[in-house]
Amino acid sequence: MTWLWAIIVGLVLGLIAKAIIPGKQQIPLWLTVIFGMLGSVLGNWLATGIGVNETRGIDWIRHLLQLVGAVVIVGIGDRLWVSMRGHKRQTTS
Repeated sequence: MTWLWAIIVGLVLGLIAKAIIPGKQQIPLWLTVIFGMLGSVLGNWLATGIGVNETRGIDWIRHLLQLVGAVVIVGIGDRLWVSMRGHKRQTTS
């Protein structure tokens, strides 16, 4: 069940990150989910580092850090995806 939640959280965070980042992102949905999952892990790591990973009630700061992590990773990942795909097209032409 943990993997299912990780995929769901990754999908939600990835889609929200794509909505926050200006412009159109070129990454496919499967990569959006993976980047969202990585952003969640990054946000959890940051929350643990600053000591706010476990609080009473809803962990708003941890969730915000997860979203920030997803935005960063989706943004960087999209640029890498476009540069790799663009480079690949130029070499085959």
